[in-house]
Amino acid sequence: MSATPSQHPVLRGDALDYYLAQGYYRMQQDLFTCRFLPVDGELYTVHWLRLVLPQVQLGPEQRRLLRLNEQFEVHIRPFELRAEYEELYARYRTSITFDAPPTIESFLLGGASHNVFTTSVLEVRDGEQLIAAGIFDSGLRTLAGIMNFYDPVYRRHSLGKYLMLLKLQVAQRQQMFYYYPGYLVHGYPKFDYKLFPDRQATEVFDCTTGLWEPFSWEAVARHSAELLATYPDEEAEVENLE
Repeated sequence: MSATPSQHPVLRGDALDYYLAQGYYRMQQDLFTCRFLPVDGELYTVHWLRLVLPQVQLGPEQRRLLRLNEQFEVHIRPFELRAEYEELYARYRTSITFDAPPTIESFLLGGASHNVFTTSVLEVRDGEQLIAAGIFDSGLRTLAGIMNFYDPVYRRHSLGKYLMLLKLQVAQRQQMFYYYPGYLVHGYPKFDYKLFPDRQATEVFDCTTGLWEPFSWEAVARHSAELLATYPDEEAEVENLE
């Protein structure tokens, strides 16, 4: 399911806020949502997350990671596709164990010549060397984390989690209310790292009611059971449309 932005040059910030609150997310130059993720012949359920920024309180683990990486320089820039980013992403992609887009361009633009989102990039540098980058979109009251990638040589610095904390701090400085890190998958822990910034300040979307509620694994299990119970009906509906 997707909602394609209109032909205006840039999607309005309040429109992005609205769609994120409905469980939508960016893919290339569209907004989409999904409820299921097939992996190795198994069907898993998808659960969208957001952090309520006024409630965030960093714990000892988060503060320790910030101290570990305070030696690095951090810069924020309006996003433009650069060879330096693609080269870093290519190195990162060889080190991961889950499916990922082949290039940054294919994920963010998909051949489009114009970006309709207000997109920025966080650069993390060790001296002159780019070692990590985090791409995000901004609305009026929301920040959506889109991509994080880093040099595998710096794995011990947990740069993916570090970029999440940096994005959270950017959103707080801009007095935003929500930070959307993406989704996790019930019974498939590869995406559980998105709970790292502050689980207590995290909400999970119930797509059957359209409401957000405080995160708990019990809530995720309940949402998952409800989604799987509706799956045969949704599959039949898709087949009828075809």
